[in-house]
Amino acid sequence: MGYKLILASGSPRRRELLAGLGLDFEVRVLQGIDERVPDGLSARATARAIAEKKAEAYRDSVGEEELVITADTIVWLDGQVLGKPRDEREARRMLQMLRGRTHQVVTGVTLQTREKRQTFDCVSDVTFGDITDREIDYYVSNYKPLDKAGAYGIQEWIGYVGVERIEGSYFNVMGLPVQRLYQALKTFEI
Repeated sequence: MGYKLILASGSPRRRELLAGLGLDFEVRVLQGIDERVPDGLSARATARAIAEKKAEAYRDSVGEEELVITADTIVWLDGQVLGKPRDEREARRMLQMLRGRTHQVVTGVTLQTREKRQTFDCVSDVTFGDITDREIDYYVSNYKPLDKAGAYGIQEWIGYVGVERIEGSYFNVMGLPVQRLYQALKTFEI
C-alpha cells in the first residue's frame, strides 16, 4: 500500500484480528475521545459516526505516510444501543434481553490519511438461544463481559453455548470485519 498502518484501538480482539491479515501495524491509542452521537440515528449511522469521531481525534497526529484505522462496534436491539455494561448487574440484564432473540452487531470502520477519509460499516445478525439465568450468571462470573458491547464475546463460552445462528461476518461480531477491511485497504487511494 505504501502506508504505515496505525490501529487506533486498545481492543485486544481488534489487534488479534488485524494481525491475522499478516499486515504490519502499530497500535496508537488516544484516551478520552468523546464517543457520544446524536440520538435518533440508525444502527449503521451510529457505528459509522462513532468511528468517524474517533478518526477525527487522530487527524492532527497522522503522519504523511500513515493510514489510521478506527472502528466502533455496537449491539443493536429494539432500536437501542447496548453498549459496554457498567457492572455485572447490567451485564446480566443485557444478556437476558438478548436471549431467545435476534439482534444486530454493527461495526463502523474509518480509514484516514492526511488527505482522505473513507468509512464503511458491516452488519451481522446474531440469534441467541434461550440461555438460562444460571448460564448467564456463570458467564458473567467467569468471563469479562464489562469490556464488550452487549456484554458478550461471541468467541467466548457464551458464544459457544448461546449463539444459535449468525448471518454475516463472524469477525464483525468479534469487533472488526477483517474481510471488508482487507478489501477497503486494497482499494484505498489518495
